[in-house]
Amino acid sequence: MSDTPIIKQLTEEYAGKRLDVVLAQLFPEYSRSRLKIWIEQGQVLLDGKTSKPKTKISGDEMLQLSVQSIESEQDCIAEDIPLDIIYQDEAIIVVNKPAGLVVHTAAGHYSGTMQNALLYFDEALAAVPRAGIVHRLDKDTTGLMVVARNLSSHKYLVDQIQKHEVIRQYQAVVYGVMTGGGMVDQPIGRHPRDRIRMAVRENGREAITHYRLLQRFREHSHISVQLETGRTHQIRVHMNHLRYPLVGDPVYAGRHRNPAGASAELLHFLQQFKRQALHAWRLSFDHPDSGEAVTFEAPVPEDMQQLIGLLQADLQANG
Repeated sequence: MSDTPIIKQLTEEYAGKRLDVVLAQLFPEYSRSRLKIWIEQGQVLLDGKTSKPKTKISGDEMLQLSVQSIESEQDCIAEDIPLDIIYQDEAIIVVNKPAGLVVHTAAGHYSGTMQNALLYFDEALAAVPRAGIVHRLDKDTTGLMVVARNLSSHKYLVDQIQKHEVIRQYQAVVYGVMTGGGMVDQPIGRHPRDRIRMAVRENGREAITHYRLLQRFREHSHISVQLETGRTHQIRVHMNHLRYPLVGDPVYAGRHRNPAGASAELLHFLQQFKRQALHAWRLSFDHPDSGEAVTFEAPVPEDMQQLIGLLQADLQANG
């Protein structure tokens, strides 16, 4: 990003408006959240002085914006990590994320992430927040993610996500035999005692999950899931809340009953399945450049296919 400050003389048309509102009008290519961070980091000056997002504009100030990387992004370096890219153009990249890949850098994960890999794949992504990542998947969840290749695409996709216009569909295998689909509308927040876990909490953030039964087995179910919101661990928490935790989930599943008389192969596979059986298989949104609706799909990964196949064989043998 440029180190040269952008200077604008404000006029009375902005008088009485908040600084963060004025910035969003003057710089629509940047997201509101990014502009707010820049204000709080002192990268926005009014007549040479720092201000707060809620500061009211008089209408005759000299505004200065220093467009720089957010401090938490500066230590992320490019790394040669393979990416399964299923589509790319000038505006977006669609990636099929494997299990085990952390999405972006954070405490304890400053390298080896998808963010590091994206910076190596396209060095221009250094100019976009979090290398263009606009949503995330848990480390051991597989499937589709869209990445913005420039600031305008980033803002466009973030706006769609905030308006719940990006359709994210998943497939999962859960413990328990479902009788049909439904919806979970339960707020999610940090667990009161275990800081690693999330939980359904009255004071949590709104979280809505739709689910549909694809196939039931003797002690398990194969389901499809669609998110209306995107909270941390949302599917995992909501399914656990319904008492249908995801197979292999190391945080939420606990111990569960295996099918009586199941083959040694199935029992062994269930025992060694150490990640949540969750895959983001379809992603739909409006393209940032054309505005046209686009949809991408990624097949269920081999480990989940094998799991479903073994459960189907068990049902046929013991049903």
